Amino acid sequence: MRFSSLTDSLASPKNPLYLAHDELRAASHSILDLVKGNVNEHGIVFPEDTLKNILQEASVLARVYKPDPLGQPPARAAVSRYYGGAIPDSQIVLTPGTSVSYWYCFKLLAEPGDEILTPQPSYPLFDYIAQLCGVTLTPYELDEARNWSIDLDHLERQIGSKTRAIVLISPHNPTGMVASMEQLHDLAAIAARYEVPIISDEVFNEFLFGYESLPRPALTDAPLVFTLNGFSKMFALPGMKVGWIGVTGDEHLVSKSVGALELISDTFLPVNEIAQHAVPEIFSKGGTFLQNYKNWIQQCRSTAVNCLAGCDFVPPEGGFYVTLRVPVEEESAAMRLLRDQRILVHPGYFYDIQPDHLVMTFIQDSTNLQRAFTSIAELGRG
Repeated sequence: MRFSSLTDSLASPKNPLYLAHDELRAASHSILDLVKGNVNEHGIVFPEDTLKNILQEASVLARVYKPDPLGQPPARAAVSRYYGGAIPDSQIVLTPGTSVSYWYCFKLLAEPGDEILTPQPSYPLFDYIAQLCGVTLTPYELDEARNWSIDLDHLERQIGSKTRAIVLISPHNPTGMVASMEQLHDLAAIAARYEVPIISDEVFNEFLFGYESLPRPALTDAPLVFTLNGFSKMFALPGMKVGWIGVTGDEHLVSKSVGALELISDTFLPVNEIAQHAVPEIFSKGGTFLQNYKNWIQQCRSTAVNCLAGCDFVPPEGGFYVTLRVPVEEESAAMRLLRDQRILVHPGYFYDIQPDHLVMTFIQDSTNLQRAFTSIAELGRG
């Protein structure tokens, strides 16, 4: 039986690190996972009774199926209010999460064989989305020596005749970099000069360290910006599958983009109607939970940073992850932590980071976090 070449390209053997992981699990060893960053596994869940009441009310509102390709108007209005009205509700498209938002944007902007600029270090998810869309990912560098800030000169040199968009991830996964407003204005000037849009992934925007609010490309003069976000990280609700794209910039470019996104969305109508009707109340009633959640993330980050004192790393300015330079070969270091300490971290090459680095989340309960990062710090100091 024949399959597509895409099917064959997606099939790959397991990495030795995960073969060892599976071997230990099969032998009933408990593994401390510092990769997933799933806060639900550590008791951070949206209040059950509140969510139950919200969903019950939403199910009544959704009992008669009246889909809107852009998303139910009350939900889009609530998202617009979240941005203080800076993104009008008519310029917001609901999606079933940020991964699909990327797929929408790639299909909107690029033909097969075109290029999308993405930051390096990168995130493996992009490779699969790019394959599904038939586009090529071209990396631009983040400079570790300057706190992982965008190397704008390198970015501009990477722009070619087939470049169709620049992806910005801020706060960045996995380095924790937050792009400054100054950098974003410079990025917007490059985007205007070459007439390419910016796709701004802001899913960690509520989790900032040292910033009162996130600097956003939508606040610059960039000709076209797609702002991506959702409830997965913001309200610890990955199962809700609610995300959005906010489109801003030049009026005619925004209008053309929203019109095309409406058609793409109308083809699938993929966002659950009950979830859409729940959006306004989740924003309205989730404030206290979100603040407590942010405080917990801040505590986790502080514990990790304190443990890593004396190591070679850039303290994260946002998000759930930290990247650590190590004085030994990274894959053997990750394997040592797994076999000797039962701690799972990733070697840097998983994210296209120059050797030698380890990548890990600091999302973990306090006792395990202290133990794990103490062990990691010993390795990091050599």
